[in-house]
Amino acid sequence: MNREQKRMMQRKGQVGADGAASRRAAATETAARRRNQRATPREFFTQVREEMRQVAWPTRPETINYTSIVGFVLIFMTALIFGLGLGFSHFVSYLFQK
Repeated sequence: MNREQKRMMQRKGQVGADGAASRRAAATETAARRRNQRATPREFFTQVREEMRQVAWPTRPETINYTSIVGFVLIFMTALIFGLGLGFSHFVSYLFQK
């Protein structure tokens, strides 16, 4: 391992200043081993429920606001693309008529 690789690994927290593996790297390896183990369906749904409780759900006014913005942008972009297509088709037809 050259100095550049060692410095890069130190910045990422994979090795300490002395070149030995850091605790964070060891914890990452342990987490990777745990990820390879399959959870039972009951554990899975319990974990899903716990994660869903941590989600920051939008309020009703925020949802209405976001939906109206998406609807407006959808209508605007559809009209824009339709208008550009219609304009270019008329322009090309005009060119070929002459």
